[in-house]
Amino acid sequence: HHFNHFKKQKTIIKELFILFLCFCAYRYKILSLSLFSFPFLQMFLVALSFAYFAKALSGSYMKSTITQLERRFDIPSYLIGVIDGSFEIGNLLVIAFVSYFGAKLHRPKIIAVGCILMSIGTFIIALPHFIIGRYEYETSVRWVVNSTLNPSPCPVGSPADQTQAGKLPQVPATGCESESNLSMWIYVLLGNVLRGIGETPVQPLGISYIDDFATEENAALYVGCVQTISVVGPVFGYLLGSLCAKIYVDIGFVKMETITITPADARWVGAWWLGYLIAGVITLLSAIPFWFLPRSIPISGPRVPEKCTPEQTSFIKESPLLKHKYPADDHTSFIEMAKDFFPTLRTLLAHPVYLIYLCVTIIQLNSLIGMVTYKPKYIEQHFRQSASKANFLMGVINIPAVALGMFSGGLLMKRLKLNIMGAARFAFGTSLIGYILSLFFFAMSCENAKVAGVTLSLDAISYDKHSVFTACNSDCFCSSSDWDPVCGENGITYVSPCLAGCTTSVGSGKNTVFSNCSCVGVAGNFTASTGQCPQKDDCDRMFPYFLALSVITSFIISLGGTPGYMLLIRCIKPQLKSLALGFHALATRTLAGIPAPIYFGAIIDTTCLKWGQKRCGGIGACRIYNTTAYRIAYLGLTLSLRTISFIICIPGFILLSRQLKKEERSGIHGALTNGGTELEALRKEEFVISNSEQTQHTSDNSTDRQTRL
Repeated sequence: HHFNHFKKQKTIIKELFILFLCFCAYRYKILSLSLFSFPFLQMFLVALSFAYFAKALSGSYMKSTITQLERRFDIPSYLIGVIDGSFEIGNLLVIAFVSYFGAKLHRPKIIAVGCILMSIGTFIIALPHFIIGRYEYETSVRWVVNSTLNPSPCPVGSPADQTQAGKLPQVPATGCESESNLSMWIYVLLGNVLRGIGETPVQPLGISYIDDFATEENAALYVGCVQTISVVGPVFGYLLGSLCAKIYVDIGFVKMETITITPADARWVGAWWLGYLIAGVITLLSAIPFWFLPRSIPISGPRVPEKCTPEQTSFIKESPLLKHKYPADDHTSFIEMAKDFFPTLRTLLAHPVYLIYLCVTIIQLNSLIGMVTYKPKYIEQHFRQSASKANFLMGVINIPAVALGMFSGGLLMKRLKLNIMGAARFAFGTSLIGYILSLFFFAMSCENAKVAGVTLSLDAISYDKHSVFTACNSDCFCSSSDWDPVCGENGITYVSPCLAGCTTSVGSGKNTVFSNCSCVGVAGNFTASTGQCPQKDDCDRMFPYFLALSVITSFIISLGGTPGYMLLIRCIKPQLKSLALGFHALATRTLAGIPAPIYFGAIIDTTCLKWGQKRCGGIGACRIYNTTAYRIAYLGLTLSLRTISFIICIPGFILLSRQLKKEERSGIHGALTNGGTELEALRKEEFVISNSEQTQHTSDNSTDRQTRL
């Protein structure tokens, strides 16, 4: 009896435990469904936007430090172009394979690895500051407490002591042997290469991920939002560059009272390294969210109807029209993917519209990259603004106009429901209007700074590069290679107080005043102060008009950015989308991102009037440019490239219209074929139904007869 009672209790306990397990399973099912329906696409959109922000911030900060790097490492503009183009070299190494194989792997985690590599590269760029010596600039001004001990800026010597070039015999500075073994800018180049490698998966894999799992009507808006955030990043990048340009490079290691130059001086170097440390930390933080995102997002919304049988769902999922929306389900081997790579690439390059689009964007990006890279420097040299102010204006005025234009372009495309041809016409029209407005930049000019012996002759004879020596400073034993400008009472800048013929100085540091300057006045008792003469009257009147026109043209041109990018996505077959985006980025970086800064910088170097001198000999950074030649070379090259791109657009529109007509005809033919097949199937079904009805009617008649019998 006790045994049977225990057996019943055991059965009851067992049944209760099974019910508890079923309840837990039911609860777990609800929990899993709630997790499964989590808005991963929105989370990915936020994470990708932050990654775009981080890479855009560090990239724009690199461009804002161009003049700082030139002066710190004593290199010309074309070498800065090599450093800037090294980012694209890093992309070139891996972008094609990352775009192709990454689309078939876990895309969010690949993007996370890329962000980590970008942050490491950014830290490497800042490394030279901590292993190189303190910054030293040429100056005759000394910081001394007792001003009576100031040495004479005009040492007495014999002209025979000078070389035929009119310079003092150059004696290598102490420590030149160890410094010349390895140029420190190599570290900046290598760090930028690593940044380029890390940035590779962000754009092609991120955009294709959004387009795969977003609805058709929201894809353009999402892409516009991401690109808008990527344009907001440079705002903070240039503002960070403006802030760091105000801080002296060796802040914390030297007494600021001993610094005899100001941020407006051509020898000033800001704390360029500080911004790279900040950008590296931000980039590292952007990698965190991607580790928690899934490889693919569940199908939801209008993609699959709610009341579909499993057979219908399978049919919809396997449909060739939606095949590109489910790339994560296709688990193919690495060898099979490698075998399909080159045939797929050949198919892509055989597409005429894609090829024309590629050529147009390559030429336009040459113009855009060259212009943006050296625009802060153009503002500094042509309008005689400080590096800090130039970066501030780029970040606060110009970049927000671009961001607003990018977002407005995506919104207009959604509102107007532009097709491929409409997007192409819209992008072409905005670019053409911006081109016409850019022609007015040629009329906004400033005169060259008045520098004796460089832009002005010291006497009636036409000057050359050695004309800094004249009768008024013949008693001084001067060097023409130094750049230590002083402003005379006559409003003319002299290369150095020695070349101005000044014999005595009073005060110290930035407040030093040179007197008895024989070249400043005829009597020889005129004075000069440290630094270049302002001479901003004409530029101050023209500069606001330049900024206003720059904002308007930037906004109009950027309106066509998002429609042009969607044209790239929609003009090709869906299964080629990831490869097309990757190869487009590869081609533009190779043929535009790498060469444009180099040849733009080389052409700008030809307009230099006064080169700096390295400590160990050789040409350093340029101190002053011919502003007229700079304007013609910079603007002329930019607009010439855009003119060529407009000419290539003409056959592109013809080929695009032919492709659309061909697709329309094939669509109509396919619809007629499908309609005929469905009509035939309906006829067969009707025939079968009618036969079955006749059979049923015959059987019913026979049954009635049997019943009557």
